[in-house]
Amino acid sequence: MQRATRSLIAALAVGALLAGCAGTGGLDGDLVDDWAVLPPPGPFTPAVEVCHEADFADVVPVAAYAPVDCAVPHRVETVHVGSFAGGRSEPPASASTEMRTAFADCDTRATGYVGDNWRAGRLRLAVAVPSGPGWAAGSRWYRCDLLEVTTADVGAKVVMRTGSLRDALRVPSALRLGCQQTRTDRNGVVQALIPVDCAERHDAEFAGVWASPDRPYPKRGVDWAAVYAGCRSVLARYARVPDDAHLVFRSDVVVRPPGAGRWRAGDRGVRCYLWLSDRAVTGSLRDAGRAGLPLRTK
Repeated sequence: MQRATRSLIAALAVGALLAGCAGTGGLDGDLVDDWAVLPPPGPFTPAVEVCHEADFADVVPVAAYAPVDCAVPHRVETVHVGSFAGGRSEPPASASTEMRTAFADCDTRATGYVGDNWRAGRLRLAVAVPSGPGWAAGSRWYRCDLLEVTTADVGAKVVMRTGSLRDALRVPSALRLGCQQTRTDRNGVVQALIPVDCAERHDAEFAGVWASPDRPYPKRGVDWAAVYAGCRSVLARYARVPDDAHLVFRSDVVVRPPGAGRWRAGDRGVRCYLWLSDRAVTGSLRDAGRAGLPLRTK
């Protein structure tokens, strides 16, 4: 009797399960066959023309990647993402041939992005690469990032800004370098350049960028002489005066090369400033010619 009762209960339970499976509301009862197959995992690649609230980091782990719309406050803007070639087992070192090639590409891309040489503004270009684990997972990208800074001179700090930098130097902009007032030490050596409105009296002006040949960072006097000569040629074109031996009697020049570390990483752009060490002027000296930069008698 007990055996019969147990058999009846088991039969009723099986029947209930079968009835439940039949009432699927139009589903076929298979829990997996209607789900899309997930793609296989692949290496992470950052997006372009996005911004980042956090300050720049030259190595970017996936966990720290948090892009935002450039309309919200941010410090960094990604203007291009390129890729390394070859089969390296780890990210390239900062002064390697690969990183210099990446910087050269970023340099060109950033200039096209803002509409002029990015060094003509209060901007800094940086190159980020994947973290070690990211590289091991197959990531081979480099990220070209632009940052607005408080000054193109010593003591620069990154600015928290809103809005994209696209075409920022294609039109008149507060970012663009212009007239400056120098601060010198007791020996007359320029220690700092302070931006001022060109309508105010000033003694210096941004003249342009000299691209140095691929050579070691200047250390000796003869090395620096080549940098000054390059910037004097930039100055002559800017003011439309002869680039000759008399140029030194028309104006002095202030040079602002990148630091030694950036130089080794491929940055060869030197900011050049026209400097009137003996007088102050109002207005720009762009295209001023011989009348605007006469020969000095002493």
